Amino acid sequence: MQQPIPKNEDERVWALTEYDIDYSDTASLLKDLVELAAKIAGTKISLINLIDTYTQWTVANFGLPLEQMSREDSVCQYTIINNDGFEVKSLSSDDRFKDKFYVVDNPNLEYYFGIPLATAEGYNLGALCVLDTAAKELSPEKVELLKIVAKEVVNRLSTIKYIQSLKSKVNQVTENNKKVAHDIRGPLSGIIGLAQMVTEHGDGQKLDDILEIMKLIHRAGNSLLDLATEILNAEDQQAKGIVQSSDFTLLSFKDKLEKLYTPQSANKQIDLSFKIKVGQEQKPIPKNKLLQIAGNLITNAIKFTPSNGRILVDLNIHTTPKGQYLEIVVADSGVGLSSAEIEDIMKGIKVSSSGTTGEKGYGFGLSLVKRLIDELNGTLIITSEIGTGTQFKITLPQ
Repeated sequence: MQQPIPKNEDERVWALTEYDIDYSDTASLLKDLVELAAKIAGTKISLINLIDTYTQWTVANFGLPLEQMSREDSVCQYTIINNDGFEVKSLSSDDRFKDKFYVVDNPNLEYYFGIPLATAEGYNLGALCVLDTAAKELSPEKVELLKIVAKEVVNRLSTIKYIQSLKSKVNQVTENNKKVAHDIRGPLSGIIGLAQMVTEHGDGQKLDDILEIMKLIHRAGNSLLDLATEILNAEDQQAKGIVQSSDFTLLSFKDKLEKLYTPQSANKQIDLSFKIKVGQEQKPIPKNKLLQIAGNLITNAIKFTPSNGRILVDLNIHTTPKGQYLEIVVADSGVGLSSAEIEDIMKGIKVSSSGTTGEKGYGFGLSLVKRLIDELNGTLIITSEIGTGTQFKITLPQ
């Protein structure tokens, strides 16, 4: 069956990458919104899913402890090709989904409704979806409320993106950046103030469930405000000569990659291992786009490595007379690449084919990696032998 691909897929995936989202570390800031969606719809389950080239990442969940699944298995892949909602009244009767594991097995899902998470530029990063094990009927009013929640999800992701960008540049903060941080505080304070007004004066309207959610929104808004305050405090500390070390190290980078991609390799019975040179575990590194680069390479390696194969990810920092460099090496025992395929990757041309167990190819993963590496002024070296495996070696200036 032909997989649904948005017309602007290349730009859509790039837009998602620009958000530089840590898929393992956003749930606390989105928990209130995913719970609110389920309350509005009256469903047992609600998910906030982001979809990259290979994987659907559940960055916040309510009622179902899901973290990820293959993009080709998801329902939300159909939602992101729409500019409106996508509904499936009976998953068990739909040829596209009736054989999926979440329908035939626990939790035996039956109903789905999704709203695309659209940016201002029109790129659908993923979907806010509500699901249930029984048939549901959503009124137009509930659909409109879900659209409002979906817009707030994108607003929240955009705010996180901008604040994290400022944090990463804290050692280069200018007066202009300080003004921007103050500008972020303004609207966030307004949102928090509105939420507080509802929680204080809404009791007479007997909206207990909604009031409880508004309290959660209030707390989450305060968390974002604290991040903006942290930026301003960091600048004040810099002005006083206080230097803060990065909390993102080679070890934390490795740990995040293990958490995100070990389930995928285990599902295919592939030995995925990580290596850091002894003594470099606590060396700080900039987080910028690293999870996207390494993640796409690891997922690609899993796709083209047969069961019982192996993948090694080697992380190192090298110091040369020209400066310090981060080296990421992803080596697999997979099917290998031809010289023509390597040439296409180096030119940034999309290469798409099915994986060793029929996994669908979308063609954007490796071209995206090359584009990211070029943006960061890094280098990429690919060595491969058909039937033996492939090694990707990335070097990024720090």
